[in-house]
Amino acid sequence: MADGWCTDTGESVYRSRDAVKNLRIRVRIQRVTSTAALSQHLHQQVLSQQDRGVIELDTFSSQTQAATSDAEELVVGWQEKFFSQYEVDLYQTESNCQTPLERQYHTEIMAMERSKRRQNQRIFTYTDFDRFSKWEEQAQSLLIPAQSTPTFLAELNLESRLITWEPSEEFIKNSHIINTPVQTMHIMGDLGPSGKLGLKENEYILCTIKADGNGVITIKPDFNNNRGAYRLETQGEKREVWRLYLENASSDIHAEEKEREQRMYRDLYTRHKDYLNSLVGQDFEMPPPGILRLIVNGEIVSAQGYEYDNLYVHFFLDLPNNWSSVPFHGLSGVTQTCRTSSVGKDVAFFSYPFSFETFFHKEDESDGSLPQWPVLYFKVLSLDFWQRYRTEGYGFLVIPSTPGYHRMTCRTWRPLQSGTVAELRRFFIGGAPELEDISYVRVPGTFKGKRLSRFGFRTQTTGSVTFTLNCIQHARAFIDASTLKKRRQTVLDQLGGHSQQGSVYNVLEAFQRARNRMQEARETLPRDLINTSAQLNSESSA
Repeated sequence: MADGWCTDTGESVYRSRDAVKNLRIRVRIQRVTSTAALSQHLHQQVLSQQDRGVIELDTFSSQTQAATSDAEELVVGWQEKFFSQYEVDLYQTESNCQTPLERQYHTEIMAMERSKRRQNQRIFTYTDFDRFSKWEEQAQSLLIPAQSTPTFLAELNLESRLITWEPSEEFIKNSHIINTPVQTMHIMGDLGPSGKLGLKENEYILCTIKADGNGVITIKPDFNNNRGAYRLETQGEKREVWRLYLENASSDIHAEEKEREQRMYRDLYTRHKDYLNSLVGQDFEMPPPGILRLIVNGEIVSAQGYEYDNLYVHFFLDLPNNWSSVPFHGLSGVTQTCRTSSVGKDVAFFSYPFSFETFFHKEDESDGSLPQWPVLYFKVLSLDFWQRYRTEGYGFLVIPSTPGYHRMTCRTWRPLQSGTVAELRRFFIGGAPELEDISYVRVPGTFKGKRLSRFGFRTQTTGSVTFTLNCIQHARAFIDASTLKKRRQTVLDQLGGHSQQGSVYNVLEAFQRARNRMQEARETLPRDLINTSAQLNSESSA
């Protein structure tokens, strides 16, 4: 019998452009008990044997009526009030009605009793105006499975009070929290015995609907959508099982209304787009002529392969000559301390973002040396229990000269001091040989010679660090880079003013044009003339 149940009882969020007053939900509940199933089975047998006169229908008339009362279906609209048997008995007496809402309920119930047109017996609703919505957390819930246990992170948040689950009105005013008004509606079910309806302990929540002014509708649980029924189990001595079906019964919008609504939204979006264009304008911010603007949005993804745990990375960006940065813009940073994962490889995932904005401007055009790109130097360190650090590795990364997305993995090394004493010192009291100048990882900035010798310097290969870079290059000359000549040049050539590189390119291009013309002229000459000229060339060379 448990086969076909829908166990996904979580809430679903919908966004609707239509008014929430047009929402309709068809709710159907059905008791699943052995007595009802037996009576239904016997009733089917009676119908099949009626012609033969074996069993009379009167024998099972009472059981059939009981079985039909255990199922009910009702279409509920948004904030539509259906009274329970408890409310009918309560509000029939005028002396029990104290508030204007209760007196209105008394009038509606009396009119319903006179007309004898009550549509519901077990299914009823609590609207946003009822007192039930104020203490809904105390209501009984039927949804299976039971409440989930909080995770370790959730328990830490509760202990450290990082998240305020129930903010007070003063907290909301002081913190400037955006609080969107939400209306709530509950579809309830009176799942008591057939002759004992109207008891508060038999009321259960079947569905909760919340809607705000932005068109966001939250439904818990979600519509069945051709899935199995939800399993509902009552409390008490007789634990009965019910089936719950939820279906969206809202009527579809007419074609004329849909077209009119789409036309209205298109007009609204067009006006909003024109408004945004008027705020932004047509002129974009451009760097001065001859200046390249480089924006790097990067991320330190992970580090792996290191000897000790609790890793963190210290990095900074070194700018070569002719490069500058935005004033008061930091070019260095330190990541958080990260423990390596115990499952699989020892990898520390940092996911640490960083951003740099630099400018290149070559003032001396007579200098024919190739420009250098910024270099990102970094070192990996580990932290022990006593807050002492060890150097785990040094590395560097040259910023790519091409724009776009780049994923790069950099190997690292650390200085090695020979002897057992150095390793014992590193293990027990921390500390290790360090570089006085971190640029020594590549070529020191103070080095002016031709050859850099590192003879006698001992290192040990350690782990690796993974980076992701998103490079953006911005220059005024890129707008004019539409011809083939501009596309075949480098980024720095397009900046203008580099006369030597431009002259070399012009000479190569002129040589290529002359070579093409010579090949075309040779193809148009007669074959005999080409052979004669080839023989004369061979005789002259002999």
